Amino acid sequence: MPKQFWNHLQQDRHLLSDIAVLAASVIRRWIQAQYGVTPIILVIPHTFGRRLNFHPHLHILASAGGLNVRENRWVHFRDIDKYVLMYWWRFAVVHYLASVLGSEAEDLDAFGEVLGRQSKRPWNIHIKRFSSKWHFLRYAARYLRRPPIAEDRFISATDEHVEYWANDLKLKAWVKIKVSVEEFLELLIQHVPDRYAHNIRYFGLASPAGKHLFSSAVFTLLGEEQKPRPKRLSFEAMSVKYFDFNPFLDSHGQRMRRVGRVPSTSSLAGAA
Repeated sequence: MPKQFWNHLQQDRHLLSDIAVLAASVIRRWIQAQYGVTPIILVIPHTFGRRLNFHPHLHILASAGGLNVRENRWVHFRDIDKYVLMYWWRFAVVHYLASVLGSEAEDLDAFGEVLGRQSKRPWNIHIKRFSSKWHFLRYAARYLRRPPIAEDRFISATDEHVEYWANDLKLKAWVKIKVSVEEFLELLIQHVPDRYAHNIRYFGLASPAGKHLFSSAVFTLLGEEQKPRPKRLSFEAMSVKYFDFNPFLDSHGQRMRRVGRVPSTSSLAGAA
């Protein structure tokens, strides 16, 4: 999305959720109009750029095929016209922001002029194809539960300043950025997701309603075996698997058990 809209999305976080739904709707409607099928769509919203700036954008994963509900068959396709899709996406975003923010804009004429200019310029849309399921999983996992900055990008951190590396696309080089601790915290805080916000959104055949209605048919048509849902790991099992540490064992390797609660010193003092 153009940077002229970033400030509005930063001030109203509900718009970020709506934009993800809007993007999935545009892709789903275009595929339905072009191929007459319902695809699988996953949307991963992102807010941070390479310099930790607020740069809202969407990573969208769409299946190269879909279910023809009327004929009960799976249809494969490969061609997605990025230019037509760009026109659809640009039209949807501009008209959505005009309807939602138009009445709230301080300067309505200036806001209308911005929308008018952005509705005529090309927008950047990148489309990549995955060669395998493993390629897809590596890409999706990279953008799920990912912190805004990797640990190896930090150069130094003191009580006054934080220095880190950033990839500057204009200079095509890694540059050092040094900010105060307060500025660094402000950069991080703007990327904290809202409570109950989902890191990944599911639409089309992957939506809850789509999975309930069509999952059995999709697996049958694709000749795939529908595996049972894996059991959720306990806290102890996750600690052992991911941290190689069992919090329920003592220093001698013996399993601990709860024998009671030791009252705090404040409660004892109050009782005395």
